[in-house]
Amino acid sequence: MSLGITPSQTVGPYFAYGLTPNGKYAWKDTFGNNLITPDAAGERIRIEGRVFDGDGAPITDSMLEIWQADAQGRYASPADPRPRNSTFQGFGRTGTDADGRFVFETIKPGPVPGPDDTTQAPHILVAVYGRGMLRQSYTRIYFADEPGNAADPILALVPEERRATLIAAKSDQNGHTVYTFDIRLQGDAETVFFEI
Repeated sequence: MSLGITPSQTVGPYFAYGLTPNGKYAWKDTFGNNLITPDAAGERIRIEGRVFDGDGAPITDSMLEIWQADAQGRYASPADPRPRNSTFQGFGRTGTDADGRFVFETIKPGPVPGPDDTTQAPHILVAVYGRGMLRQSYTRIYFADEPGNAADPILALVPEERRATLIAAKSDQNGHTVYTFDIRLQGDAETVFFEI
């Protein structure tokens, strides 16, 4: 009897203690879905959306990580030598719920330097992890109300007919700015993902 080939390890299951603790453990959360610090300057926003598979079904157990610059376009990284004026770290992580939904509370990032002395429009980097995925997938969230999108050098690399999959729609909900961004892992409206 042949036993076959051992399957590759998929991403997950996750060790909950380090995943998205959100106050469930007796130590200070180092990350979660609320990135806002008391001293963070800039417009407070909410990013919400859902993650879908190729059949349009919600993915209820994926994890998303985001990285972003602060409102002045500075990263909390040793690679960014510009002085910072807040404790804002620009990193968050959350899982999806039973409807495939996710939420991040953050500040709207500023424009950042791009390749060849260009400027990138405000955006947020996203890594999507999920069951059955051998590697995470990377995408970006751009903001529908940003005039800088037209000159963004990275967005310009994406075929024009696919760029809408990277743009979050803006709305006002009870006086709060909300950007809606759905992620589709496959299918006709598949989100653009980048090789990193």
